[in-house]
Amino acid sequence: MNFFVKLKQFFLDRSGSVSPIEKKINYIFHNKEYLKQAFTHKSLDTGPRNNYERLEFLGDAVLDIIVSRELMREFPDGDEGLLTQRRASLVQKPFLGQIGQLLDLMDHLKIESSVNLKIEKIAEKQLANVFEALVGAMYLDGGIEPCRRLILDTVWAHKEEAWKSTNYKGKLIEYCHSRDIENPVFLIKDITGPDHYKTFEIQVKIGSRMFASGLGTNKKTAEQIAAQMALEEMGAAL
Repeated sequence: MNFFVKLKQFFLDRSGSVSPIEKKINYIFHNKEYLKQAFTHKSLDTGPRNNYERLEFLGDAVLDIIVSRELMREFPDGDEGLLTQRRASLVQKPFLGQIGQLLDLMDHLKIESSVNLKIEKIAEKQLANVFEALVGAMYLDGGIEPCRRLILDTVWAHKEEAWKSTNYKGKLIEYCHSRDIENPVFLIKDITGPDHYKTFEIQVKIGSRMFASGLGTNKKTAEQIAAQMALEEMGAAL
């Protein structure tokens, strides 16, 4: 943060016009209406320019491009399949809901009391939506750089958790058992790259059916990605 930004923040802090959420995300909005809109649910205001849905739409796109760029830096030799799979884990609603929880976004959400936020899935979705809306609001207010800083400090900082948190392999085995389908077999299709940076390609076989390959920098990660893709291809709920 340069001197003039620090100076501006100092005076705003003294005047008491910086909201708790601005302090938490280390960004001060020039246009506070964007911030207000980002935390307004459509149950309170159905006007498209008054609730968070349009900002969520924009924030989703901004999140995609920033995460994609970081993934290309992280995996300079990774192909489209690997990059797509890694990005999917980072922008999925359950993970973004966790990020929203870390930022205590629910404390600032304005929503009709009839929406039952005690239901975990509903609360998770709202947290994810508001996080994306916040990114969209920041983009409109200050461009892509403050969005990049926020995403690096939150989504990217917890990337390993996103990549390891869901046991898709276990889910695939359970899915097969519940439908009396043969157990999945995980086949090593290829291993490429130098010893210190290998890429594993794993393919799932269920009966006579072969599914798309999963790529990862270790066998376990590749198996998880392959299992996720198999579940998606079979139309299983994730």
